[in-house]
Amino acid sequence: MGRSSDAKERILGAAQILIELRGYSALGVAEICKAAGVPKGSFYYFFSSKEELALAVLDEHWAAQRDSWNRTLRSDDPPLQRLRKLFEATEADQRAGQQSCGTISGCLFGNLTLEMSNQTEAIRERLQQIFDAQVDMVDGVVSEARERGEVTVTDTHEAARSVVAQLEGQVLFAKLYNNTQSLDALWGNCLALIGATAAARTV
Repeated sequence: MGRSSDAKERILGAAQILIELRGYSALGVAEICKAAGVPKGSFYYFFSSKEELALAVLDEHWAAQRDSWNRTLRSDDPPLQRLRKLFEATEADQRAGQQSCGTISGCLFGNLTLEMSNQTEAIRERLQQIFDAQVDMVDGVVSEARERGEVTVTDTHEAARSVVAQLEGQVLFAKLYNNTQSLDALWGNCLALIGATAAARTV
């Protein structure tokens, strides 16, 4: 079969890059294997289908992103500073991607939501779980800020949903126009969505 010890990781890495650049539907197993440098038999040793691979890509990408979000959102900084750093990291990632390959790849989760959510239930459910987790993480920070009197919003969970939606939307516009300028509005929009007080807006 010609498997190497890192064949699965190479398949996952190649699949993520290709999905980010070209989408899921246009990809074939042979192309993924070629990019990963593994024989086709190795693919089916690890994954029963392309859908199973897509789910694994989502899980791996989310595990890495969740760790990054946790480090930022659970630091010792004041809550709004933590939230702002999350946005700054998102901007930096998109700009780095544009400098690397000339185009903005956007958010893997957002891209697959637009492409696949009405086509496969398993992927739709996994994306829901990921976005729900993101909302819960942001909700925790907004709730802390509310306890400190820094925001006036009453429904922190719904505000967190709006913040995550705004983040996804601005990244989508950046991808659409291949221009990171839309990301400049992230923090100001976030402050408005959570009802930040005048004092908190100086953070």
